[in-house]
Amino acid sequence: MDLIELTVCEAAAAIKKKELSSRELVAACLERTKRVEGSIHAFVEVYEEKALAEAEASDARIARGDHPGALEGVPLGIKDNLCVEGRPTTCSSRILKGFVSPYSATVIERLRAAGAVFLGRTNMDEFAMGSSTETSCYGITRNPWDTERVPGGSSGGSAAAVAAREVPAALGSDTGGSIRQPASLCGVAGLKPTYGCVSRYGLVAFASSLDQIGPIARSVCDSALLLEVIGGHDPRDSTSVNRALKGMVGGIEGGMSGIRVGIPKEYFVEGIDREVKSAVEKAVAQMQAGGAEIVDVSLPHTEYAVATYYIIATAEASSNLARYDGVQYGYRAPKPADLLDMYERTRSEGFGDEVKRRIMLGTYVLSSGYYEAYYLKAQKVRTLLKSDFDKAFAACDLLATPVSPTAAFKVGEKLADPLQMYLSDIFTISINLAGVPAISIPCGFTSTGLPVGLQLIGRHFDEGTLLRVAHAYESATDWHRKRPPL
Repeated sequence: MDLIELTVCEAAAAIKKKELSSRELVAACLERTKRVEGSIHAFVEVYEEKALAEAEASDARIARGDHPGALEGVPLGIKDNLCVEGRPTTCSSRILKGFVSPYSATVIERLRAAGAVFLGRTNMDEFAMGSSTETSCYGITRNPWDTERVPGGSSGGSAAAVAAREVPAALGSDTGGSIRQPASLCGVAGLKPTYGCVSRYGLVAFASSLDQIGPIARSVCDSALLLEVIGGHDPRDSTSVNRALKGMVGGIEGGMSGIRVGIPKEYFVEGIDREVKSAVEKAVAQMQAGGAEIVDVSLPHTEYAVATYYIIATAEASSNLARYDGVQYGYRAPKPADLLDMYERTRSEGFGDEVKRRIMLGTYVLSSGYYEAYYLKAQKVRTLLKSDFDKAFAACDLLATPVSPTAAFKVGEKLADPLQMYLSDIFTISINLAGVPAISIPCGFTSTGLPVGLQLIGRHFDEGTLLRVAHAYESATDWHRKRPPL
């Protein structure tokens, strides 16, 4: 048994049957991490001793005959913007260096209650602002399929760790595609649930009306299992919705026969890489061969999505990040001349360039005289974008699109051109603006061996259909079984 190849579902089943101990699995993942981290840098901190202790505790529960949790003994990676009690949480930013969380996020509590073992914190773009994991204060993460290329972002560390077989799965957060785009570029599955399905209590806020936590894993079944564990109402998050998320794993076997899959013409336009477009079109043809009905639909306001997103997201970021002033959290500039000097130098020295850029953009669009011209207008366009999805779903059950216009690009290729970097999310940000669920699953490779992702988009709270169709496609292909040459 090659332990690092086990999926979450396979590992959990083997541990429950005592065919495998959690300590053996965690030790194998730690050994793999030591071997590949020098070239990947997916983690910013590995909890080696703590993880082994948690694994032994899990094995002891199994030995006593305690009722095992759904994730009993399975190691996971945690994005560095999720609070874990007693551990640093920094969002890969200098301004939060030294901050130790006094409490755990709801998703962490739920994973722990299910028996999961936390292997460590994964790298990310600073405050989740980026599409390449190049803006982290800890240094860049590299793509396991080609270490000269980026893993995507902002959850690039989580996606790279899963693809490189360091952990069977990891948690990420998705504000404009930050789970799906890195999952696509690293050849794994990434699920952004419906806004409100998963509590954000304990997630460091970037843009509160867009942020959502979700799993990155190597199979759709694993994604379904993790969603069952972390989803559901949380009274500590007023945006979480009281809807049951049980039965996700049991419901994925229904196939795709009779499912109407919509193809929005606005997502297959000039600028998309020829090989990416070809892989997605072949995936759609395969879905049709599997029994799905393909229908043409339109999302006519798609061309306004990027501008709308970067007005709303930066406005909310400028508000959320105002709290990092050197008084309450993390870094404080040394020897300030006075209070104002402390504020100015702390924020100047603590934040990176991309975060400063977005704070300035957000402050500008919220400023007196410009609020109605930018932020209010963007919110009205957001309503139109959501209305597009509502109309499309009157004609179909799911939408199928590319995840990213290109496969993984080279390190540094877009770092100096923010607009080009922002366009990496052109096919994912509308989903966050509308609040609907979507998943990225592998659907092919380029001629140079880089993964390509297929994005399936569902109706609000219809993760069941989304996961069922994704699993049916995954079962008919072997793209998800490919392993990077590490």
